[in-house]
Amino acid sequence: MGLKFYLHLSALLKRDQSSRGSRRAFALSTPDFPKDTIGMLRSWYEAHRHLIDGSEAAQIGSYLYWTTFVLVVVAALFGLFSGVALLHYNGSEPVNVVYYLAMVVAVPLLTMFLALLSMPRANRQRSTLVHISPAYWMERLWALLSGKREGVGEIKLNPLVANWIIIRRSQWIALSFSVGLLVALLGTVVTKDIAFAWSTTLTISPESFRAFLSMIALPWRGWLSDAVPSLELIAQSRYFHLGGHLTPSMVANAAMLGAWWKFLAMATLCYAIGLRIVMIVIAEWGYGRAMRRAILSLDGVQTLLRDLQKPLITTQTPVREREPEATELSNTSQQTRLKNRYDLLIGWALETPQLQVIAEHFGITAPRIKEAGGGRSLEEDRQLLAEITEGREILMIVKAWEPPMMEVIDFIEAVAAKASCLTLLPVGTPKQGYRAKANDRAVWVEKIASEELEGIWIAA
Repeated sequence: MGLKFYLHLSALLKRDQSSRGSRRAFALSTPDFPKDTIGMLRSWYEAHRHLIDGSEAAQIGSYLYWTTFVLVVVAALFGLFSGVALLHYNGSEPVNVVYYLAMVVAVPLLTMFLALLSMPRANRQRSTLVHISPAYWMERLWALLSGKREGVGEIKLNPLVANWIIIRRSQWIALSFSVGLLVALLGTVVTKDIAFAWSTTLTISPESFRAFLSMIALPWRGWLSDAVPSLELIAQSRYFHLGGHLTPSMVANAAMLGAWWKFLAMATLCYAIGLRIVMIVIAEWGYGRAMRRAILSLDGVQTLLRDLQKPLITTQTPVREREPEATELSNTSQQTRLKNRYDLLIGWALETPQLQVIAEHFGITAPRIKEAGGGRSLEEDRQLLAEITEGREILMIVKAWEPPMMEVIDFIEAVAAKASCLTLLPVGTPKQGYRAKANDRAVWVEKIASEELEGIWIAA
């Protein structure tokens, strides 16, 4: 369930002109028709997607994909160059780990906190917290530079979906930036001999700073103690810019100062990358929920779901009829009330989905539903007659508005010869609620009477 399905379904609903009866027929004739609403919509969409070309949806999807791809790549490069700048070592002044920690711990925690605050407000059309995201303005800048005036906010999307696209994209961009920082750290450590130190104007003792770093290292200090700076390392790497040069003690312990990279790498993996992946999972979950709500709020969706699920008006009663109660229709034909159940239902020139809808409309059930006449060959009709077991109660549905030709009369006579009771049900069009017009029904009644066929009942 993604943006493509949302856009295509929206276009299909605007184009679709199907009737309630045809929709219900589709639901009844589809094997293992889903029970959940989204599954119903997807099943119906897959069967009717050929009605749209999907070009507009493809353009929107392509724009969003390539915009996100470009922004992610730019963020990765920006993270790489930022990491190189933060870790630049000129040989005289050491690299201050405080700056790098701020970038991989403080900044990610702050942005993730803002993202969490923005998520409950994402269903607003203009959410301030969503639109102050750097990803939002990066996308706007990219839209301007690429000649695309419309950004995500201007594309014809539900505001809920548009906001969640921005939130989700922000997390991917932030993750890409953090990966760039980690690559810069590992690449610099491998290719250069770096002296790490820490420096701050605040009055902080090595013991206090170690306690702070130990708190940051809480996720891994229990199983990776080498990546937690010791008190000795912290004391030896204290640096004061007032001196302007590395102290003899720092030079003597240069190998020790380089051990900071393990702590910095784990801090990056844990906070800038690990927690960001958790945020991506949350954003994807929120995006999925938002997409579901947006799909269900599309114009026409609720009507479609009602047509797929709700049975047509029925005349079924909880009490089963015992025996047909006949009353004279004419000299030789009889009428009877429809029963709740028949052993076999046959439709003349009617397809199975139509028969299922008609049966549901009249409250009729039958273990077997068969087609006859219409586009079927004479041999197929003969095969159907051969399959009918004698002594069964059979209901045959015919189109009342079509005159009874000899072909259907011969078939009715053949079925009646095998059935213990054959009930004929002339039906009208779906617009008529499948109720036959009096004149049309009278034609069938008189035809059955004139042929003097026995064992045939006309449904009242």
